[in-house]
Amino acid sequence: MRTRDFTDQASFPPAQEKRQHLRFDKVFPVRVESILFGEQDCVARNVSAGGIFLEMSEPLPLGVRVRVSFLSADNSAEIVALGEVKNHYFMNFAKQGLTHSVSGMAVRFYAFENESQQILADCLDRFRVLN
Repeated sequence: MRTRDFTDQASFPPAQEKRQHLRFDKVFPVRVESILFGEQDCVARNVSAGGIFLEMSEPLPLGVRVRVSFLSADNSAEIVALGEVKNHYFMNFAKQGLTHSVSGMAVRFYAFENESQQILADCLDRFRVLN
């Protein structure tokens, strides 16, 4: 019987990318609203057409439905998406020799208000051209 050496990363099959949408790292302020948990201001760390990662010291419970609003990249329009909290994350990292941590939640979008879906798509297209 052959055993795997778990210290050798080459023994693991390559991970498959499960994301359906191209994700852009972009830090910007966001307002999150929930019927049960009220309104909170937080920071987005990345966004895609299908969802967003929100940095929060106390993420909302999994499954909670939220309304997420933020300004377009050029601050000309408000984007409002309805979503559901799908994952929680807690990350430790080192920066300039100091240890830091970030906690937050991933929200998957399921609907948009007004023209928000098209506005977000246009913004993401511009990010793709600039990057």
